[in-house]
Amino acid sequence: MIKTIAEHDELGQAAFLSRYGFSKAQTYLLVYKGREYDSKAIAGVAHKWEHGAPLSADSFSGGRDHAVGWLKRLGFRVKAIRNPDWVRDEVILACDLVMANGWRGLDAHDERVVELSKLLQLLPIHAAADRNEKFRNPNGVARKTFDLATRHPDYKGQATNGSATDVRVLHEFLARPEVMTKTARLIRLSVTTGELQTLSQHDYDETGDEEGAPEGRLLLRRHRARERSRRLRERKIQSVLRRGGNLACEACGFDFEEVYGDRGAGYVECHHVVPLHEAGEATTRLRDLALICANCHRMIHRHAPWPTPAELRTTIEQHRAQPHGGPAALLPQR
Repeated sequence: MIKTIAEHDELGQAAFLSRYGFSKAQTYLLVYKGREYDSKAIAGVAHKWEHGAPLSADSFSGGRDHAVGWLKRLGFRVKAIRNPDWVRDEVILACDLVMANGWRGLDAHDERVVELSKLLQLLPIHAAADRNEKFRNPNGVARKTFDLATRHPDYKGQATNGSATDVRVLHEFLARPEVMTKTARLIRLSVTTGELQTLSQHDYDETGDEEGAPEGRLLLRRHRARERSRRLRERKIQSVLRRGGNLACEACGFDFEEVYGDRGAGYVECHHVVPLHEAGEATTRLRDLALICANCHRMIHRHAPWPTPAELRTTIEQHRAQPHGGPAALLPQR
């Protein structure tokens, strides 16, 4: 790696990139001894010192899961050129602030903007390598408040630049202000208590499509943490068995033991029926939990609004009743 950096310094950026067929970095830069380098090009050319030939630009990714990850594992510092786009959780917090300000944008020096800037920097959403020194600073937060304020239906001037997520969240606030404010409060509470600050990037990514969560991915992660509580799951299973029930999926009727024998005995997933933005911080009760199979669990969480297991059961039965109902027609009857 050091040899590659030395070659870059000797040739100069333009000649180095041209010789090996790379373009200027668009997303990440390698930082070494105070100088910045095109991270993908450095990683690709460094390949020749160990394997005899450099990698071509189109043979690998320069992203954080490939070139950036490799450089970081070697102990090098990599920084983002541009900050990542705002995601739903962040926009909810900004929109809540704009609504509280009478749907007007706020100045970067406003203490509420400064406070939100600090809060956003604590959210475990964007990896450190994806942030630069201006990540969610007060100026950026202030701009976002104007993006939201100028998209309000009553605003008469020219709208500033924004995103589709801004528009979606804004209209949700207009339609359900109490729900969205409660959601923002729960996100804030989860961050300030430290509960979300320990969330790893892997945990965040595994939640899937953020638009599938009514409250955004951070609260969806907490929702699923409730579902994964081994103690609650066992209590729910025992309560069903004591009443003479079985562990069949409450939505489709699938029984793991019936299909897989001893390997499936006692297995079923547990779904928390009430989303966190509706349940708040209340203690989970057994009646709030439903026993369902993995497929139905995925279908419930696929996108908002989330159906209850009973509603999903109705959907399955309606589909089964249709001619050529497909795989649903093979589901066990109840």
